Amino acid sequence: MKLGAVIITMGNRPDELRALLDSVAGQDGDRIEVVVVGNGAPVPDVPPGVRTVELPENLGIPGGRNVGIEAFGPSGADVDALLFLDDDGHLPRTDTAELCRQAFEADPKLGIITFRIADPDTGVTQRRHVPRLRASDPMRSSRVTTFLGGANAVRSQVIAEAGPLPGEFFYAHEETDLAWRALDAGWMIDYRADMVLNHPTTAPSRHAVYHRMVARNRVWLARRNLPAPLVPLYVGVWLLLTLVRRPSLPALKAWFGGFREGWTTPCGPRRPMRWRTVWRLTRLGRPPVI
Repeated sequence: MKLGAVIITMGNRPDELRALLDSVAGQDGDRIEVVVVGNGAPVPDVPPGVRTVELPENLGIPGGRNVGIEAFGPSGADVDALLFLDDDGHLPRTDTAELCRQAFEADPKLGIITFRIADPDTGVTQRRHVPRLRASDPMRSSRVTTFLGGANAVRSQVIAEAGPLPGEFFYAHEETDLAWRALDAGWMIDYRADMVLNHPTTAPSRHAVYHRMVARNRVWLARRNLPAPLVPLYVGVWLLLTLVRRPSLPALKAWFGGFREGWTTPCGPRRPMRWRTVWRLTRLGRPPVI
């Protein structure tokens, strides 16, 4: 099974990028072809054989990854599956790619694999990096309903059938948008605790646009993908959860600004999932109201 890898970078972590590329090159089995996308920034020096694409402007995380996908042909058709890896991550094991190949080959309906993210110093996996509601045990692998954007493998056939990542989102929730469309197309998603990406522990709120885009994209996610009766329910639940978490006043103002933006701006094409998919999400432990 032929694998490719897409890595986007802002050019500001050359040492970490090189370490990641070395860890990809060190994977067991056939060579993984790699494309590094400079997202509005020059690409630092990379090893021979690594392809690069430099974009004149920052297209955001999903936009940059979509460019990387197309570098492997339409919808990534030149390879069987694509790894998407954060440029400050690192694959500590040499068998991760081979485990991906084995998983995809063993289960023809498996479309996406999401890796476990662990801090390189402590080995701790943050709760937010376990993509299910019952997240207390990060060492338990399971079927899930979404995946982690910078530590995953996706069949190119999933992208061909469900479409690319939503470039409009720029940052936040683009993975869930693709995950829902993939599930609606009949694919499954696995969280694998034995496939590890080392990544420094961070808080998502470190990004200045975090609160606005999280709120805007949450509304967009519902408007694009949910049956009409579930749209206000899903958005309402997340509004209540946000208030219960008692963010700071500046964060709350940014959040409500994004919330309004989500209702008043175009969100891309609307393709509501089938009710059968709603039931599948519910059986997998995460009904699409939370």
